Amino acid sequence: MIDLLKLALRAITGHRLRSVLSMIGIAIGIASVILLTSLGEGTRRYMVDQFSQFGTNIIGINPGKADTVGIPGIFGGTTQKLTIDDNEALYRIPGVEEVAPFVFGMARVEADGRGRSVFVYGVTPEFETVWKWRVRSGSIWPGNDPRQGFQLAILGTKVKTEIFGEENALGRFVKIAGSRFRVVGIMEPKGQMLGFDLDDAAFIPLATAMKVFNLDELNEIDLTFSHSRESDAVVRDITALLTERHDGKEDFTITTQEQMLDVFGNIMDIVTMAVGAIAGVSLVVGAIGILT
Repeated sequence: MIDLLKLALRAITGHRLRSVLSMIGIAIGIASVILLTSLGEGTRRYMVDQFSQFGTNIIGINPGKADTVGIPGIFGGTTQKLTIDDNEALYRIPGVEEVAPFVFGMARVEADGRGRSVFVYGVTPEFETVWKWRVRSGSIWPGNDPRQGFQLAILGTKVKTEIFGEENALGRFVKIAGSRFRVVGIMEPKGQMLGFDLDDAAFIPLATAMKVFNLDELNEIDLTFSHSRESDAVVRDITALLTERHDGKEDFTITTQEQMLDVFGNIMDIVTMAVGAIAGVSLVVGAIGILT
């Protein structure tokens, strides 16, 4: 052992520059592994926090069938449809608590010579419970009939500030896609999620939005279910109900919170292993430099 240490010491002192560069390479490699794996774990926790804000008992249904977890049909391009009738039928499933259908599109929101193009969501009052979003000031429109339209709007905090500044916006009128709406509420701040600014949006009644965007189908249906039921059991009931309603065709995709978190978890595992392997190369190169 002593002889090996002496040999290593002579190799290091005999090639000082190469040894220093090799040690720097090893140090950088170790730091890279630690940094990148920490970033990967931080990203994983961020994703869990982002999706957990909606609760763990939420299920999303999208038109179109996907072989893997995703959101087919949400941006159009599918012939399969989810309808308001489908939405109402979901209440027949045991354990289903609230069902929130929605559509969305880009439109300009403007008033008093100021405006901006934002995502406009067509929703029903249930979206507050299902998405865990709250109206901070004012209130959402009345009624439980998703086919009933109102010329009423709720603004995200960023849209409100950009258009009305610090003034009270409640009771004021805005134009959305050229149509006149009365502001009845301001959303509580939500920040960003996966690159989307949730405060830079406006919300109008579902039926009204379907007319504004000339739609005859829903982009998505989200629902919450009782914790007394397993998500797999609820998914089976949803599948059976909608398949029967769609003439025996399973032309929709159901996504649970667990599936979304599993997908992102698998992605982050792959990314972490890849960056770890890349950083590990510098360790190997540095070690070879010292050994030779």
